[in-house]
Amino acid sequence: MKAAFQLRPATEEDIPALRALIEASVRGLCAEAGDYTPAQIEGALGTVLGLDTQLIRDRTYYIAEILDQNARARSAGCGGWSKRKTLFGADAGPGREPELLDPATDAAKVRAIFVHPHFARQGLGSLILSTVEHAARTAGFKRFEMGSTLTGVPLYRLKGYMEIGRIAVPLKNGEALPVVKMVKSAEDWRS
Repeated sequence: MKAAFQLRPATEEDIPALRALIEASVRGLCAEAGDYTPAQIEGALGTVLGLDTQLIRDRTYYIAEILDQNARARSAGCGGWSKRKTLFGADAGPGREPELLDPATDAAKVRAIFVHPHFARQGLGSLILSTVEHAARTAGFKRFEMGSTLTGVPLYRLKGYMEIGRIAVPLKNGEALPVVKMVKSAEDWRS
């Protein structure tokens, strides 16, 4: 039986839960997939892989919840989109570009989609991505761009994204994290 997830815009009160969720996702799913070394994961958490609170302030970041047996909401996933130039990364991440994008000429940035390992492979990543794309389309964007983890690439390819390059992001511990730049346009929408 598939779980019933509810998505809502994230608020500042959700920040501690979101940080814990992102860390659990990265430590669980990226490690399980073998896409990154433990040193890369440790170096990337909180900078390249983490929460960008600007998305919460912009009301473009979502938290997915599921009710537990006591009818309490439990964080299962998160993700968002941005109308700003920053492609990826947390508040302390590299390459911060807070300037606003023009929906007529720029691609919305799909940002920071993470799923808790307990809810992986249940369609939650697809649900978050679909929600994010719909919201960005409603705001006038016709194209999407993202900096994906290696772990996320198979899902995004399945949803019509094409790889256009790779970025080796230097980490504070001397490691580098491969990030895959991917794009999708209106002609490719099949999510």
